[in-house]
Amino acid sequence: MKDTELEDWPPKFWKFHLETDTKPSVKVAYTDARRFGRVRLVDCPGEDIRQYSPLVENGPDPVNDLDIFTEQYLRDKMRSRRVPVKALLLDQTTISGIGNWVADEALYQAKQHPEQYCNTFNDEEIKTLFDSIRYVCQTAVDHLGDSDAFPEHWLFNHRWGKGSKEEASQHPNGEKLAFITVGGRTSCYAPERQKKTGKVEPKAEDTNAGVEAAKQSGKRTRKRSQVKLADGEKGDGADVNTTAPELGPPAKKSREAPPSEAGDLVVKPSRKGSKIKSEAADGTGTAPRSSRRKPDTTIDTTSTNMVPEPQRGAGGRRKSARLQ
Repeated sequence: MKDTELEDWPPKFWKFHLETDTKPSVKVAYTDARRFGRVRLVDCPGEDIRQYSPLVENGPDPVNDLDIFTEQYLRDKMRSRRVPVKALLLDQTTISGIGNWVADEALYQAKQHPEQYCNTFNDEEIKTLFDSIRYVCQTAVDHLGDSDAFPEHWLFNHRWGKGSKEEASQHPNGEKLAFITVGGRTSCYAPERQKKTGKVEPKAEDTNAGVEAAKQSGKRTRKRSQVKLADGEKGDGADVNTTAPELGPPAKKSREAPPSEAGDLVVKPSRKGSKIKSEAADGTGTAPRSSRRKPDTTIDTTSTNMVPEPQRGAGGRRKSARLQ
């Protein structure tokens, strides 16, 4: 911590701070503005701290564990997994101490795309990434994490604008910077510099890949029919009312008989199977109703001789209704 920052003690966003009773005293503060961190108290000798949980579950440190973190170690880890390389670098059980910006910086220096699957890199690319990780981590430790002392050409110094009006998302060397989400974290990279040399996650594939695959497989794609626009009309010339219908089963044939010449009767079956509705084809009138009774039997609804509703007799038998 800088001496100028010690004047304002404890620092901003501190969660706890310690001060030793030694001469001279040592002050330590833990700050966490975003509240992502955790603090655990482990009762053990200081030199054995990495043999206790949670540090025992972590992978080797790129600066302190050079006997474990080797090029072969990184190659074995990358070949045994199928995840985006950025997600692999953020996994603390694989490598300790690589956070979001460190992973982005290492990939930027190695000219490798953060979404590419880690098992698709060749041996030369893995060696380049290993050297980049060592370079970035060692440089940051040598400067005690003082970002003002980081090299000017680093991505770190130009990644914070996110395309805002104040800071353009562009490196001073002219490379445009972009932001994507990889491994649940916002990732900054230079598309022109960090090219894909292997497979990436499906969601990161070109959206036109599906269209090209459909063309190669021989599938037909329908196009909206084009209509000529009148003067002054706006549009792209596509008539939504003339869109070709989707392919499907053939339409069922209508039961309705085709109309014949004028004067003939057209019979249309109704929903009720007991009656047939008929009408003149020329629309001049309606044919009289017919029923399932015999043709010579008619019902006169205006007659006063209609026998009333059948009544039950004394013996419980139903009397039949008759027409007079």
